Amino acid sequence: MEIPFLAKMKKAQKILLAGAGGGYDIANGVFLYLYLKAQGCEVYLANLSFAAVGNSDCKELSAGCYEVLRTSKISEDVRHSDYFPEKHILNWLYEVHNEMPVMYAFSNQIGVIPLKNAYQAIVEKYEIDTVVLVDGGTDSLMFGDESGVATIVEDACSILAATEAKVPDVYLMSIGFGVENFHKLNHYACLENISTLTKLDAFLGCLSLTKNMKEGQEFLALTDYLNDQLKHQSIVVNSIAHAMRGEYGDFHHSKRTKNSEQYINPLMPICWFFEARTIAQKIVFRDRALDTYTMQGVVQAYRLYYATHTLRSDMKIPLV
Repeated sequence: MEIPFLAKMKKAQKILLAGAGGGYDIANGVFLYLYLKAQGCEVYLANLSFAAVGNSDCKELSAGCYEVLRTSKISEDVRHSDYFPEKHILNWLYEVHNEMPVMYAFSNQIGVIPLKNAYQAIVEKYEIDTVVLVDGGTDSLMFGDESGVATIVEDACSILAATEAKVPDVYLMSIGFGVENFHKLNHYACLENISTLTKLDAFLGCLSLTKNMKEGQEFLALTDYLNDQLKHQSIVVNSIAHAMRGEYGDFHHSKRTKNSEQYINPLMPICWFFEARTIAQKIVFRDRALDTYTMQGVVQAYRLYYATHTLRSDMKIPLV
């Protein structure tokens, strides 16, 4: 059996795999990079970055878009100059797989217009025919009228920017269902949104990573490597990894979560695939966000909607 997303990937030739929500999101897609490369595709990487890429020696392709190399450095004068997941992912790919992919980092300060221009610049430079956005978590599936949306702004900015670029196909992969209990995401509304996208023929199937499959082993190996290299460890990536290893419930791998209740569960390693343009049309603050030049502008677009509209009821999943 083959899910629709993988069937569509057979037609793709030059793919941009891009982290949508910032931070470690692209780390959640490295296993897909390796899989697609093995299928004969040309695959390029990008990530909405929380690193201080504007204070690095990275070459700027367009406003807020920087090419990251294995040798790239962030100025030591900048706070958290050692935080650079994109660089460490490149090092792991080279050291373990002898892979040297192109990697771009998008500043998390830019809004939809400059981010769209960045996507367009990459698309044109490498003749990209397919963009696959990667989200660690499920806030990329929030439309904006829910009672709990976690960190929706960054994901919405990426989805709107990528789908406004002139590229034939744009998809979204979401992994880590339940991890944003930490950020108070309403998972009832998330499942409701998936049902809505299913009605619109935008749901392209799902698959689960396991610790014994090749792709799962790659995910776990990269997670361990990043934990060794970086002081600031990803809550999302590690939660998925621990779920793959069989942990369950209020399990804590990091001091960052010690004052919250975690829900590590077997749904976290499931990858959900969607048509991104349909999601973009469902984002309720889309029209205002499309004209933004800064991420703060996207924040304001969301806050204005939040302040002037009635939100959906705060429903809970009735499986108790």
